[in-house]
Parts: sequence; structure tokens; C-alpha cells
Amino acid sequence: MQTTSGKSKDLTPEFETALAQYRHKIFIERLGWSLPVDEGLERDQFDHPETIYVVTRESDGAICGCARLLPTTEPYLLSEVFRHLMDGKPIPRSRDVWELSRFAAASVNPDSTIDTALNTRALLAEAVRTAAGQGAKRLITVSPLGIERLLQRMGVHAHRAGPPMFAEGKPIFACWIEIDDQTLSALHIPSGQALRSTSMLQAVDRILAAVVDSGLAMNSRHA
Repeated sequence: MQTTSGKSKDLTPEFETALAQYRHKIFIERLGWSLPVDEGLERDQFDHPETIYVVTRESDGAICGCARLLPTTEPYLLSEVFRHLMDGKPIPRSRDVWELSRFAAASVNPDSTIDTALNTRALLAEAVRTAAGQGAKRLITVSPLGIERLLQRMGVHAHRAGPPMFAEGKPIFACWIEIDDQTLSALHIPSGQALRSTSMLQAVDRILAAVVDSGLAMNSRHA
């Protein structure tokens, strides 16, 4: 099993199409969700060039898991569609909070030998690592209620952001996933690994800020 992550703009058109086909098979054909469909492809307004995807693939390259990461500083699924799940609390808008959505860790190949439990843990671990690399300290997600029990069994530090509510006759809820020592340990992620990713991002931010400040100072001297 292979796990990869990257922005949509960096994916080949063939891979992006395969991902949209996989999402259609999982979320629409298997789970029966009412989602936008275009010739067997599942995409929505939050799939754009800067969207980050995490994908697991079988040895033959077939997709067997996916997750989508969006910054809460821009429009995202919870803020635009499911804000009522916050039960009146402020919608998360922070550089250190990212949304996890379109999470699935199942093969669509009936002959697959992929262990779904191991695949789920590997996919979530890579999503957490990737989000931490973008500076995230927390994830927010809109999930079916059964995900709460799954996260608890895994030992991940997750808790409700609001009470469950019904959508299309099924209970869903907004869930916080804390990127802390408990979650890193549960997902077998060395804490230094996540911290290094975040520190690198912060270092880049400091360098960029210094460059901007330097440019402003030069402009003011020549004004």
C-alpha cells in the first residue's frame, strides 16, 4: 500500500479523474450521499487547484483511500454548508485549524486484500502529518456519527464541536481532532516529525515576513 499527498494542481489529469471516480463509487454508489455528479465523477466547489489531497493506493496503483484538506481561512465544507453543526458557536477561521473531509479508506476492488483498519489508520496518519506540515494544530470535520466510535477505538483525541443533527435521515456531527501527543501516539507518528513540519513552515513564514519588511523599509527610505 502506498500513501501520497499533494495539491490538486500538482496531480496529473489522469490521477485527478481516478480520484473523482473513486469518490463517486464510495460516497454516491456505496454510501448513497446526494452529491454533485458529472459523468461518474464526484467533485464540488471545494475541489480547486490549491486543495490538498491524501490518497492511499494498492500495489497495482488503484486508489483505496482518500482524504481532503482545506484551510479554514478560506471557504470550506463546514463553513459554507454545515455551519449549523457548530450549534451557534463561531465557525473556525484560523491558520492552525484545517478541515478534513471526503475521508474514505475502503477498496472498490472486490478481490482486494487491503486491511481496511490498517488503511484507515495509515490514511488518517498521513492526513494529520500533512495538515501539521501546513501549520495545523487541530482538524475539524463533518462526519457520520459512527466515525466518533472509530476515532475513540483508535485512541485519537477527538471530541464533538456540537451535537449530532440529521442530514438525509442520518446523524452527522462536527468533530474536532486535536493534533497533540495523544493523537500522534495513537497514529504512531513520532512527535518530532510533526513538530519539524510545523517548524519548517514557521521558518518559511519568518523568512517571507523579513523579506517583505526589508522591501517596505527600502521603499520608505527612497520615498
